[in-house]
Amino acid sequence: MKMSKLFVQTLRENPSDAEVVSHKLLVRAGYIRKLTSGVYNYLPLMWRVLKKIENITREEMDRAGAQELLMPFVQPQELWEESGRWGVYGAELMRLKDRHDRGMCLGPTHEEVITSIARDGLKSYKQLPVNLYQIQSKFRDEIRPRFGLLRGREFIMKDAYSFATNEEDLMKEYQNMAQAYKRIFERCGLETKMVQSDSGAIGGKISHEFMVITDTDAGENDVFYCESCDYAANSNHAVSNLPDAVVDGGFSKKEIVDTPNTHSIDELSEFLKIPASVILKSILYIADSKPVLALIRADRQVEETKLMNAVCANEIRIATAGEIEEIMNQHGFNAVAGFIGPDGLGDITIVADETVKDMKNFVVGINQTDKHLVGANLLDLPEIKEFCDIRLCEAGDFCPQCGKPLKVTRGIEVGNIFQLGTKYSEPMNAVYTDIDGKNKPFIMGCYGIGISRTAAAAVEAHHDEHGIMWPVAIAPYHVVIVPVNINDDVQMQVAQSMYETLLKEGIEVVLDDRDERAGVKFKDADLIGFPYRVTVGKSISEGLVEFKIRNLEETIKIEPSQAVELLIGKIKEILK
Repeated sequence: MKMSKLFVQTLRENPSDAEVVSHKLLVRAGYIRKLTSGVYNYLPLMWRVLKKIENITREEMDRAGAQELLMPFVQPQELWEESGRWGVYGAELMRLKDRHDRGMCLGPTHEEVITSIARDGLKSYKQLPVNLYQIQSKFRDEIRPRFGLLRGREFIMKDAYSFATNEEDLMKEYQNMAQAYKRIFERCGLETKMVQSDSGAIGGKISHEFMVITDTDAGENDVFYCESCDYAANSNHAVSNLPDAVVDGGFSKKEIVDTPNTHSIDELSEFLKIPASVILKSILYIADSKPVLALIRADRQVEETKLMNAVCANEIRIATAGEIEEIMNQHGFNAVAGFIGPDGLGDITIVADETVKDMKNFVVGINQTDKHLVGANLLDLPEIKEFCDIRLCEAGDFCPQCGKPLKVTRGIEVGNIFQLGTKYSEPMNAVYTDIDGKNKPFIMGCYGIGISRTAAAAVEAHHDEHGIMWPVAIAPYHVVIVPVNINDDVQMQVAQSMYETLLKEGIEVVLDDRDERAGVKFKDADLIGFPYRVTVGKSISEGLVEFKIRNLEETIKIEPSQAVELLIGKIKEILK
């Protein structure tokens, strides 16, 4: 490809709406352009990257025994009603009607469609197990699209679904897909961690995410991991053992005390001269429009996804001041946030964290503003009936597997795998005939990779102040050849000869034949992220060209033929 013909426009300034590195660089380097909120045009450079990620994914999925198909982007309402998700999926599901007033949606995922395919096409246990996958666009109507391709509304995804007759075969395929994912991301030049995660709207009993570890602002989730064993989990699923803490308040008797203007835990702790670990914190949430009271040791934080799962809700948020006032009034209390407690709220769902079990002689709100109960114990609070883990882990907590301190980092999710079981096959009556002649529901698994997210995550992981540093396997082109002066016949002859030789060897190469200053060409080369650059300049009079690897500082001078041999060897070794 000649640079003069390449459809690309680079920018020197960051787009005003870009917050993260990948969004800034992909726009500046001419890979994407926004069409509307959360929806992007994939320009030729970007499309080459995406096709390479797709092809790597396709090769490894085929190698793992999966079969590719393609399902419709638009899906009928009745399928979603069969699964029970039409009314609970949330506002991210883009609903619409056709000219016959039939309910439809833009597919955010394809569990319902693939289950209907299996229901119609897989009749006998002899056809199982099987894994079907597609690579296709999805649409989720995110309330706040941001971060470019990392959290857009339209995106490209590989999703696979396995069907089996038993849990053992499901587990085999689950492990098979986990290994395939590791190969995919390694080939894409990405370091990932497989972490335990929450299943979210997809459902299922067990799930894991593949996270690209990054220190950039694009990291969506905290990932807790142990360096001494293989434990790793997303923050919404991580569990830990706590370091020692004071859990006995030491109050000699139970009594109500005045605690004026102590609206926060810090203020209450300072006023009573006690550590936060002997205060029982009460937080009022609204879960699917119903109030839920969460109780936790006050030196720890509630992990809201865990709480949402504990009460089987689809959405959850902290109650507003107005909602707190209304709920308190309904129960005959006049209290504001900071003074709430479980006493007298027995008709509201109350969930206490496991940390509450060990607390003694503690402090708790009693639904009276400016007052707390000290010296309280669990026997004094009969409203507390349920304990479960709703706690957010923290760095320094102890690993639940080996007991060593946990560390935390930021991660970008690029893939996920779920053990769905019969979540979709049972309600949709997707059954096969077993060896004994009985109809049984499929045991299903689900496996997704964000193709466009993987491209953006690669930029987050591989960049510097000058631009993108693509891994060779997914770079739009492998090499750029830069003749410094296109009016110099010798420079152009050498550059053209190298260009043609590399093309014949299957190397993807760009010849920058523009009549621009060398500095402009170099800046564009670094911004776009070509893995290798060959500069044909004044040193060609000595029979030498400059050879540079994008992610290394030094430049070496070698003969053109040596540069060609070096490029062919390096690139073919990486791609083999």
